[in-house]
Amino acid sequence: MDIRASRQTATLTTQVDNDTVAIHRWDFGVGEKTGWHRHGHAYAVVPLVDGNLRIVSDSGEVIVPLKAGVSYARDAGVEHDVINAGPGRMAFVEIEIKGKA
Repeated sequence: MDIRASRQTATLTTQVDNDTVAIHRWDFGVGEKTGWHRHGHAYAVVPLVDGNLRIVSDSGEVIVPLKAGVSYARDAGVEHDVINAGPGRMAFVEIEIKGKA
């Protein structure tokens, strides 16, 4: 049995969702996950606190250290799950860019 399936899901709060952008806040307890998903649009992540995320995809797992306020961006595509791999709470804002205004 895949132990990832038994993890609690992080809290998702949608702040904006319109024709051009979707902005979501993710709040994670220790070990919580987003669940498997694939982004249909390019997106940016803005960490709100320092922490470590475990990114799981078909190609394996990687631990990604994040620093509050240090953003990163990714293209659409890879199916993945995101797990809080740190000893404390984790939170970030995710901004998906859907199209032009």
